[in-house]
Amino acid sequence: AMLRLRLLTWDVKDTLLRLRQPVGQSYAAEARAHGLQVQPEALQRSFREAYGAQKRRFPNYGQSQGLSSRQWWVGVVKQTFRLSGVHDDAALTALAEKLYRDFCSSHNWEVLTGAGETLSRCCQRGFRMGVVSNFDNRLETILSHCNLRHHFEFVLTSEAAGFAKPDGRIFEEALRLGGVPAEQAAHIGDDYSRDYRAARAVGMHSFLLRAGGQGEGPEVPPEHVLPTLSHLLARIEK
Repeated sequence: AMLRLRLLTWDVKDTLLRLRQPVGQSYAAEARAHGLQVQPEALQRSFREAYGAQKRRFPNYGQSQGLSSRQWWVGVVKQTFRLSGVHDDAALTALAEKLYRDFCSSHNWEVLTGAGETLSRCCQRGFRMGVVSNFDNRLETILSHCNLRHHFEFVLTSEAAGFAKPDGRIFEEALRLGGVPAEQAAHIGDDYSRDYRAARAVGMHSFLLRAGGQGEGPEVPPEHVLPTLSHLLARIEK
């Protein structure tokens, strides 16, 4: 039977957009522009460590602890460079501010294959559309720069919602914004627990983008798996 869906909600990172290059390479290029030689591989390792520690200490960009997401990210960037041996405070501040701005622009992000076309076709079919993403408040700007913002009625970030996926409350807020009951909505994302399982836990439908096909991670019914975004409408309409 065809699903009677009215609202589609979308994850962004690694579902619609991805980073053009690893974070370590972007950070190393910015360091070079400031006259500093730091190896991309070292920065990549340091970033993972700094990001992980910041996330544990200040979940969801520290917004319940009085941080702004800008302060949160500036902290991550500075600590990434400190762990890679850069200790000049003026340089750390300049790098952090510049990188925070740079990751707003489209030159660090690329639209995944089939994303623009699939979003357009979903809009043409009359679906209401929204974003549900564990992202900070730069997301609207990033989506605009990547020419995707116009597809969506709303962009709900974990920073704005005060809850991060897999917390069901962010999905409930999206359903309120979309004005649709859970059983008439579906979420599309690439993460099994944060996207697929979390949306289903509040009564929504969901589809898991798994570029590698089945195989990695828990079993998901094949009709819920998208090898590419272009498979979505066939899954919904069959």
